Amino acid sequence: MAWECGIEDCGATFEDAETAIAHQVQAHERHECGVCGTIVPDGYLAIRHVFSEHSRAEYVRAYGAGATAVRERESLLEDIDAEVDKQVLADALEK
Repeated sequence: MAWECGIEDCGATFEDAETAIAHQVQAHERHECGVCGTIVPDGYLAIRHVFSEHSRAEYVRAYGAGATAVRERESLLEDIDAEVDKQVLADALEK
């Protein structure tokens, strides 16, 4: 399965989720959380931050998101979490 970077119009593809996330961290600008103002890497880690640190209601208010956007991001997190090897990701981020 190929993993595509979903940030803006990037479209870069990768063989595994870990390399795709490392790309997002290393090749893209950081993102300021709309809820708390924390600066986080854009993409998967920004979504992970907002859904693990804040309530769905806070996300909806801060980003003007609807139920469909919430479900899409939760589904994305589940898909990636099912595939990612945290040690491999940590190693990729150290490079």
